[in-house]
Amino acid sequence: MRQRALGNYSLVAFVGTTDPKRAKAFYQDTLGLELRSEDSFALVFDVDGTTLRVTTVPQVIAAGYTVLGWVVARIDAAVRDLHAAGIAFERYEGMPQDDRGVWQAPNGARVAWFKDPDGNTLSVTQH
Repeated sequence: MRQRALGNYSLVAFVGTTDPKRAKAFYQDTLGLELRSEDSFALVFDVDGTTLRVTTVPQVIAAGYTVLGWVVARIDAAVRDLHAAGIAFERYEGMPQDDRGVWQAPNGARVAWFKDPDGNTLSVTQH
């Protein structure tokens, strides 16, 4: 049997920020992630066992696609809770989204997108 080079190791996710104080408030207070550590290089959060490093960078060049996403059991509840926390959901031309910004994919998954304070696109998905 062929050994998988990295398939048996934990994943670390990265996202950039130019303002760690603002990012800390967003990821910890708004999204409810557990802050494990912080220093001049990064904020480190635990996301259900996965490490998320919000790295301090001189400039964030936001990708034109989703960089972080969460699988949720009930997207309606997740969108409601995030909206109540001040999150605005993105609208994309040509994608039929409901009044809350939720799109239904051809495979039945339901997705809603939002941005962090640095413009990184994040999402919640219910399969």
